[in-house]
Amino acid sequence: MSLEFRHIAHAYGEVTAVGDVSFSAAAGEITCLLGSSGCGKSTLLGLAAGMLSVQAGEILVDGEVMAAPGLNPPPEARPVGIVFQDGALFPHMTIARNVAFGRPGGGSDEVEAWLERVGLAGLGARYPHELSGGQQQRAALARAMAPGPGVLLMDEPFASVDIVLRRALRRECRRLLRNRGTTTVMVTHDPEEALDIADRIAVMADGRIVQVGTPDDLHERPASAGVGAIFGGAQVMAARREGERLATPFGLWPLSCVAGEVPEARSLDLLIHAETLDCEPDEAGLEVLDVHPLGVATRVLVRSAQGEEITVQTTSPVDEGSRYRIVPREHGIRAFARDD
Repeated sequence: MSLEFRHIAHAYGEVTAVGDVSFSAAAGEITCLLGSSGCGKSTLLGLAAGMLSVQAGEILVDGEVMAAPGLNPPPEARPVGIVFQDGALFPHMTIARNVAFGRPGGGSDEVEAWLERVGLAGLGARYPHELSGGQQQRAALARAMAPGPGVLLMDEPFASVDIVLRRALRRECRRLLRNRGTTTVMVTHDPEEALDIADRIAVMADGRIVQVGTPDDLHERPASAGVGAIFGGAQVMAARREGERLATPFGLWPLSCVAGEVPEARSLDLLIHAETLDCEPDEAGLEVLDVHPLGVATRVLVRSAQGEEITVQTTSPVDEGSRYRIVPREHGIRAFARDD
């Protein structure tokens, strides 16, 4: 089943949480909604699950309208399952009963088969408090998937699990979801998690979708400096185009430092990776605040005369407290037109 949001808008009182959002999750794919807290991603999940009523727009499943203003069936009447951040298992039920809860009449063999699929074979008689955090999340996943929902919604499902287990658990989860062909929409604020599990990622900011694409699209072809910074760990810096040079807080740089075509706009955002910059000694240069050896390279923090800071990763020797000028490497920086 596919899940589609068409022109969805939602407000809490006078505060707009989502404004005119449209995107779709293709059948059998894992789609991540990625963004910082308060950007509207959990609101979209709540609207699809039926925990919130649609105020404007439509939500469709397989091309049929499931929810719209005046049409808001309850969660149990939707072909949708949901996994919350804390699993939300019933504490008074065994794990087997939790999994069976969504499938009235489901036999013990069927429940045990689900427990085996999520790596919990033989643990059905235990209660939630007797399992680790990772095991509880796997049980919650089995409970959500056992009824065979057309769409599975996941709200930060691994956030409460320690980082080592989190990586293993999300890869197990991806394998299971892909094997079952389950259409999945997962909310996360972690770019690494989105890259690790998703077939497609929808990046949200301020209640809107700013780019949708595959992990490769977003990493290699960001639509803005902000999206590039999310996925590439790059720095964003404002600059001004002056003829064949760029005026930056760290000096005048040649246009040749930009990869590809430079936008015609005068005001630009530069997307800069630390390893595309170098430091050269200059008595009239900038102050080095910190030097951090990383083995093969050194990470250097430099401050401009206006108080802005930038990180450089270089193999050149750099002394803390000395002065240097920043030299960008050719074709190492991306430039985007900036809205002033």
